[in-house]
Amino acid sequence: MSLWLRWGRGPERRAAERRELEARRRQQWESTSRAFARAAACCSLQARWSEPRVPPPSAAAARRDAEEAAARLERRRERLERLLGEEREALAAELRERRRGGMRSQELRDGAGEYGGKAESELRRKHGREAWGDQLRQQNKEEVTQLEEKKRYENEYETARGEALERTRREEEKGQLEKQQAETLLQQIEELKLQETKATKLKKEQENLLKQQWELENLEEERKQMEEHRRKKDLGRFLTHQCDVQLRRRAQQIQEELETDKQILSALLEKEEEDQRRQIAQRERAVADVAWMKKVIEEQLQLEKEREAELETIFREEAKKMWEKREEEWEREKVARDRLMSEVMMSEVLAGRQRQIQEKMQLNRRAQEESIKYREQLIKELEEAKKGTRREKEQEEEEQRARRRELQAQGTEHSSREEEEQQEGWAQQHLQELERQEGEEAWHSRLPKSSLDLRNEHEMQLQTTERKL
Repeated sequence: MSLWLRWGRGPERRAAERRELEARRRQQWESTSRAFARAAACCSLQARWSEPRVPPPSAAAARRDAEEAAARLERRRERLERLLGEEREALAAELRERRRGGMRSQELRDGAGEYGGKAESELRRKHGREAWGDQLRQQNKEEVTQLEEKKRYENEYETARGEALERTRREEEKGQLEKQQAETLLQQIEELKLQETKATKLKKEQENLLKQQWELENLEEERKQMEEHRRKKDLGRFLTHQCDVQLRRRAQQIQEELETDKQILSALLEKEEEDQRRQIAQRERAVADVAWMKKVIEEQLQLEKEREAELETIFREEAKKMWEKREEEWEREKVARDRLMSEVMMSEVLAGRQRQIQEKMQLNRRAQEESIKYREQLIKELEEAKKGTRREKEQEEEEQRARRRELQAQGTEHSSREEEEQQEGWAQQHLQELERQEGEEAWHSRLPKSSLDLRNEHEMQLQTTERKL
């Protein structure tokens, strides 16, 4: 009985074990390939998301990626269909071989009894149905897994594509903002350079105005010193009673004074001519006064030169009278000249010049103060812009680190889920194997004993006949 059981159940069990082993290997290989594919996809997404700048995918690139994914899915479906067809052909060949083997066994076991043949046939059909049912269930399970995997891949692709588009949009907005900030900073730097140039120019202008004011003060002081010096010299000359020499010296002195006044007026006229290009309409009368005064002094200078020439023909005894007369004339002329010079010096020309210098100095001072304030404001804005850029960079780095941690957590969760699913599949297969073995043992235990005895006797007769032959 044990021999017949081993002989009847051995090939079927080996075939079933071989199929189960192949199915288990195929399932393990598919789960491993899915795990590697998912890990590769996660690594690819993580590497792409970890990049600081990703160029925006074009519509053609997105369409090309979708077509490649569809092509890969189609190739995978074709490969699975080919494997399923090969397995079906192998199963059909095995069934045909099993039928041929059953027919040969049936010819050898014609005398074993009709009941045993029916039981064996029923057992084969049951094993075939179970194998075919297991194969159909495995096929359905694989199809469901493929559909779920396809749907999950499509969802992950759409999610990743949406996140990539959103990240691209944010990066474009950030790039535009950074570009605007850079342009603003460059403009502020240019304004700062212009303000520094303006401040340098204002400083030079202030120095020039101070120099002009100092020159005017020096001219006034020089004229006063000349007047004081002349008075002292007049007193000394009057005490010497040298009328003829005094007349000549006095004439030369007056000529020197006239020359000094002429130089002062020439200097004023030159200053006025420099400013005349900007304020011609306001200074015409003042320039005319200065020119008239210069002309008068030149006429007096010419007159003094003529008088000096006349002194050669004057007798010595008339020198004193001439001295007194000339002294009176000189005094009157001096008073008139001083009055005119005072009017000129205190007139609109000098007063306007000094007022103009003061106004320019005040404007220059205010412009320098405003330039300093504006430069300080620009420097403060530049410092705030640098701090803002530093904060944005730190925030971006923190977001990238958080995204990496999230991707790592997702990858770990996927790996754990796949391991759990794989372990559950192996446990379920082992449980099915145990249930199938228990069912076969229970079915064989229910066979009638007489048929088993007949099989054993028939086998013994066959062995005896073979030994005799």
